[in-house]
Amino acid sequence: MEKLTFYALSAPEKLDRIGAYLSERLIRDVSRHRYGYVCIAMEALDQLLMACHCQSINLFVESFLKMVAKLLESEKPNLQILGTNSFVKFANIEEDTPSYHRSYDFFVSRFSEMCHSSHDDLDIRTKIRMSGIKGLQGVVRKTVNDELQANIWDPQHMDKIVPSLLFNLQQVEEAESRSPSPLQATEKEKESPTELAERCLRELLGRAAYGNIKNAIKPVLIHLDNHSLWEPKIFATCCFRIIMYSIQPQHSHLVIQQLLGHLDANSKSAATVRAGIVEVLSEAAVIAASGSVGPTVLEVFNTLLRQLRLSIDYALTGSYDCTAGVSTKIIKEHEERMFQEAVIKTIGSFASTLPTYQQSEVMVFIMNKVPLPSSQQSIEAGKAGENRNRLTQIMLLKSLLQVSVGFQCSNMLTALPSAFLDRLLSAALMEDPEIRLFVLEILISFIDRHGNRQKFSTISTISDISVLKLKVDKCSRQDTVFMKKHGQQLYRHIYLICKEESNVQAHYEALYSLLVLISIELANEEVVVDLIRLVLAVQEIAQINEDNLTAYNRCALFALGAAYLNLISQLTTVPTFCQHIHEVIQMRQKEAPYLLPEDVFVERPRLSKSLDRLGPEVFFWQSKISEVLGGSGYNSDRLSTPYIPQLTDEDRLSKRKSIGETISLQVEVESRNSPEREQRAPAEEITYETLKKAIVDSVAVEEQERERRRQVVEKFQKAPFEEIAAHCGARATLLQSKLNQIFEITIRPPPSPSGTITAAYGQPQNHSIPVYEMKFPDLCVY
Repeated sequence: MEKLTFYALSAPEKLDRIGAYLSERLIRDVSRHRYGYVCIAMEALDQLLMACHCQSINLFVESFLKMVAKLLESEKPNLQILGTNSFVKFANIEEDTPSYHRSYDFFVSRFSEMCHSSHDDLDIRTKIRMSGIKGLQGVVRKTVNDELQANIWDPQHMDKIVPSLLFNLQQVEEAESRSPSPLQATEKEKESPTELAERCLRELLGRAAYGNIKNAIKPVLIHLDNHSLWEPKIFATCCFRIIMYSIQPQHSHLVIQQLLGHLDANSKSAATVRAGIVEVLSEAAVIAASGSVGPTVLEVFNTLLRQLRLSIDYALTGSYDCTAGVSTKIIKEHEERMFQEAVIKTIGSFASTLPTYQQSEVMVFIMNKVPLPSSQQSIEAGKAGENRNRLTQIMLLKSLLQVSVGFQCSNMLTALPSAFLDRLLSAALMEDPEIRLFVLEILISFIDRHGNRQKFSTISTISDISVLKLKVDKCSRQDTVFMKKHGQQLYRHIYLICKEESNVQAHYEALYSLLVLISIELANEEVVVDLIRLVLAVQEIAQINEDNLTAYNRCALFALGAAYLNLISQLTTVPTFCQHIHEVIQMRQKEAPYLLPEDVFVERPRLSKSLDRLGPEVFFWQSKISEVLGGSGYNSDRLSTPYIPQLTDEDRLSKRKSIGETISLQVEVESRNSPEREQRAPAEEITYETLKKAIVDSVAVEEQERERRRQVVEKFQKAPFEEIAAHCGARATLLQSKLNQIFEITIRPPPSPSGTITAAYGQPQNHSIPVYEMKFPDLCVY
């Protein structure tokens, strides 16, 4: 061997003839079963290959590969293993010169076949399979970085390599008992085909460039489909965990897009299969957070919401084909429900991986999909349509709640944009109690930025709130702006939800949480005053009972008011206020315990039928609260004004006053009671200097006016027609916009009694101005 190697190195042009001779000898010895000579010939070839890296090695390699192919074709396992080992040594050699005509198709096919070996002897079968995996690993290493050689990423190769590796991954007895990474594996495990297949798959995916990811993932999806591996989902999850951790992080979104596409393709498969795909998607999304979920974030949510809608249709119609009405598959409702829950969980997982601004976009996107009575095109008529609408509303609001739970944003204006808040609050007035509860929970999760919610999940009149250890921050400027803009809208919806007869304990607990969280997170002095007025108005609902509420509803509203006023009195730390609230609560404990949360919000509430015969001492009085808080610097005028919810287009009350009556009524209330009525500006003092200045100014103004007229005349005489036409068109547009502004001012809604006027969509508006005081543009005045 030493002499042969020395000769080959000194005369490299002879290398191809040496290779041809050894090849001829080996083929002859294989056919004559002289296996000892076969081993000698392969050893000689291996040593020459390792020693010689000259320009003319290409022809020698051709002979070498021909011999390896001959060994792999043999039925003898030992010869197959011998050929594989030689090929692996060759694969690890970095060649100096590229090869244009070399083909590895045979090796990919043969090594893939060896990976699926079903030899009777377990040890031999294991060795053959491991040889097959090592061979595939060698092919990948040899071809992946050389553009001139066979493209290993072509579907024809990937469709053989990937399933072979997955087949060996499957053979593990207990998927979860394996170590999660090769680094933690024991020496024995490293020798198993499973561990080797995993290492090979990781290496293959790690080398995949942007354009090749699709070809590598598609065979995985097909394999999981063909072998029904989505339903137990353990193996599918394990596979995609390997994939997500192995590929380059910036390619993560491509895998997620593939999974989404596969979910769409399987939209008529069994619910368990779809649930498996969605679960895998959820796992992949969490891992992808370290890289990127990709540019098409909304497309991800669009696909998931579409699948949710389809699942609802399947559950209602009992058929995968809504048009035919006849299905060959039996749809099980509980399986569809499981799928829907999986989708909602996945939406939450995805959203938690996104930055705050994208989470906000996603929530607006989901909210726009919720069918509401205000958006006529979304609502379907008829009994089936109503069921579909209700289920869709509930599922989408559940999804929204999942997203909002992980949402953290210090600026409420950013977190709750007007368009989103309007749609969300209009859902709060729906008749379905479940939908109302979801809306309240979503609002709570937005407002609770310091994790206070769990500290008062049960309603009680606690004597010392310091034991709750509430985290209270000073109200920021953005929060103040948010409450100025949307406060009246929030109060109005809380007030109207309190009037719903179908409310249960969960609703009152959510309302209490919402009121307290606004007081802790978003309250300045003005907000506290408005909340106290609101709660007193809620007490009045229960006291007067115009809406014929049940005894439970009325007692619950009384108890809600007591619990809230007890807490807010301790937050404001005004001793006289605390004393008044405490006195009323003590009186209730003696005379009417059924008006306190400890008796109402229990498993078996103790109620009273004689709510109309209650004495004045068990009520909280607006005049008294106004008096005690007014003495501590609070706005007593505003406190003494009863809270009246503003009327808007979405108000469903049947007896609505006309706009004219409402404006005149509320303007009158405003003029008498508003604490913010503006003081008249003092008359301007006229002096010699002001008169002199007025005369000088008027002369200058006349000069400017004369010059402007001259320029206008000159322009119309000399300018081209197109320029004049464009100028007139612009003036007409300006005139139209000014007219629109005037119409907007004249038909604005009436001012609210609480001082801030808010339109239907939460935009603060100015006070209504009489027509004779309006400033009209010059263009409109003759």
